[in-house]
Amino acid sequence: MSRKLLRRVASSALALLFVCAVVPARADQNYSQQVFFENSLSPRDYFYSFGRASAPSTLRLIDGKLPIETNDFISGPNALDLEWDSLPAGGWMAQLRLYEWRDRTLYFPGANLWIWMRAPQGIAARDLPKLALRDAGRNFTWPLKIGDYTHDLAPGQWTRVRIPLSAFRSASVHAFEPHEVATLIFVQGEADGVPHEVEMDDIRIEDDPPAHEATPPTPQDVHATGYERHIDISWSPVSDPELAQYVIYRKEGSGTFHAIGVQRPGVNRFCDYTGNSHMTATYRVTARTSTLMESAPSAPATASTHPMTDDELLTMVQRAAFRYYWEQDEPNSGMTREDEPGNDRIVAMGASGFGVMAIIVGADRGFITHQQAIERLLKITSFLEHADRFHGAWPHFLDGTTGHRLAVFGIYDNGADLVETSFMMEGLLAARQYFRSDGPEGQLLYNRITDLWRGVDWNWFRATPERDALYWHWSPEYGFYIANRLTGWNEVMITYLEAIASPTHGIPPGDYYSGWVGEGIGNHYADGRTWYGIVLPVGGDTGGESVCEVGTEQCSMISQGDGTGGPLFFTDYSFMGFDPHGIRDKFTDYFDQNRAQAMINQAYCVHNPQGWKGYGADDWGLTAVDGPDGYVPYEPTPALDDGTIAPTGAISAMPYTPQASMAALIHFYRDLGRNVWGIYGFRDAFNLQQNWYSGITMGLNQAPMVVMIENYRSGLVWRNFMKNPEIQSMVKKVFEPEKGGSAAGHTEAAVR
Repeated sequence: MSRKLLRRVASSALALLFVCAVVPARADQNYSQQVFFENSLSPRDYFYSFGRASAPSTLRLIDGKLPIETNDFISGPNALDLEWDSLPAGGWMAQLRLYEWRDRTLYFPGANLWIWMRAPQGIAARDLPKLALRDAGRNFTWPLKIGDYTHDLAPGQWTRVRIPLSAFRSASVHAFEPHEVATLIFVQGEADGVPHEVEMDDIRIEDDPPAHEATPPTPQDVHATGYERHIDISWSPVSDPELAQYVIYRKEGSGTFHAIGVQRPGVNRFCDYTGNSHMTATYRVTARTSTLMESAPSAPATASTHPMTDDELLTMVQRAAFRYYWEQDEPNSGMTREDEPGNDRIVAMGASGFGVMAIIVGADRGFITHQQAIERLLKITSFLEHADRFHGAWPHFLDGTTGHRLAVFGIYDNGADLVETSFMMEGLLAARQYFRSDGPEGQLLYNRITDLWRGVDWNWFRATPERDALYWHWSPEYGFYIANRLTGWNEVMITYLEAIASPTHGIPPGDYYSGWVGEGIGNHYADGRTWYGIVLPVGGDTGGESVCEVGTEQCSMISQGDGTGGPLFFTDYSFMGFDPHGIRDKFTDYFDQNRAQAMINQAYCVHNPQGWKGYGADDWGLTAVDGPDGYVPYEPTPALDDGTIAPTGAISAMPYTPQASMAALIHFYRDLGRNVWGIYGFRDAFNLQQNWYSGITMGLNQAPMVVMIENYRSGLVWRNFMKNPEIQSMVKKVFEPEKGGSAAGHTEAAVR
């Protein structure tokens, strides 16, 4: 997915602290339609909560949010902590809202709300709070007494409270929808003037369990692998329709096993970030139901952490991020899901193209064999051959099971997406050269990619009578209604380069300047201003990208804030395959341009004009991600910066700023790793100011780290993309008149 800077309704449901994921049997949909709360990713307090008390009643809060409990829990490593003192004439309320990741299906088909509760000192049922519900449409219910649905809670014992959704009575003008619960609102109950504490965990909406629930099978093939400060645990998946969680247990030395976390069904990997580089631990895994019917423990697996060199850390990051594309593929198509957790059937074209480049790196680094890589790529290309295409271009999103278009971003964005198609072709063209000598199957892959490449009618997307620029979208029902002209500085340079390079439906080289640069339409592509002592050659007020409001019919253009270059993904999406070394037009050398943008990004965080917590020389990377309030194209301007850092931003700039990027990588892993590292490497984003950590992994953000680290180390993907004769011919047409030399190829020394 190109970051169209589409302001989407960011969905997001609960992810697990310290956990990470892997798959054969997918269960994202079941998980998202059952689990309301399982763990807090944020330490100290739960980000998706809010509370308030009116005197004389009191409610314990941390920064206005519910604290978390880390010593006692059902779903490790934490639970919610509700502490109050209800007094006459006072009141309090605590909201717990659903973490709605993007593309989450907000529909709970179950009949009951289930809450595990524990009162450390015990509590009478009559003294429990009241509870109201609010749905996704903000319709709500009258509060009911939780105590009517449970007995007195004995001290220190966990009790599962069952409340039928049918018991909640609508109190809003429009009827409350019980299957679209989005917020739990705990309210003061009995004003007894006695301090109380109740811990809550593993909140689900599901039907009654089977009358004769069977014990799940024991997980098999448990393996543990130690890295510098974390240990990765994996196992074979368990097949059981009642499976709710895997439970991971750890012991050190001759100690006893204790639960350290859980993992959801469909995910058979866990990351234990210990923070200790000299530790040996033994693990075992169980499978259990939501009623805590638990299997026998697996056979144990032992591993040790150990100090690692910078080079080993780079490989560790590449391997972990590569796993996203290898393990989170949609099984029918082999394509990459938009995000994880996410919608099981939505596959993303651009993320899949990036994933193809990650697979090249995985094969070259030995994470997988060449044979495995080719088999996956043959599956992907076979799917693409039969998937919906419009004038040779694929949609942004496809249904991985059918190959049909999915209009995820709205009614008009339901056809061809030329930018996403160019990202896919970027990956495929690199793979075409890398695997072409791998015997008959490598040649078959080469031929398939060639046919797909030749089938894209780039010329069709020159939509206006002037035919001087490419346009992003075309719909068989709505034509060029969105009318998004592709003009830089942004991520779409690769779209023009491939369109000019096309052997069958190419556009004139002059469109590079009339379209991409925007000469003649009032855009100011060249910049030349100095930021923090760094000259930015291009990327000023260029007109930016489209912003489409989800659910509206409006698409408009925005400028790149104060002209500091824009989000960092501008420096990698087009340049994961296309090597910017020596590429110069009348405005700039593009390696220098990308380096300047990355340096300005870091310098902005060092100067930290808004005083955000954590920002500094080793804590930087502003780029487009889902932040605390949804999708934002973060960049180094006060208007588009709320304290959210994306590790992919700094780390994917490795070829341009190797020392600064390595410092960020080390800081993220060694200093923040407990909260930002998972089995797919670094989490999507974090915000120390707001104590927020992303619960999703995005297909757009892991591959740039894999690929750009590799381009820094060896130039692998650059070298193979640039080998394509059509690309070499295009470079001569577009760039050589400006620089008088060849742009294709470079040595490893030049990369460094």
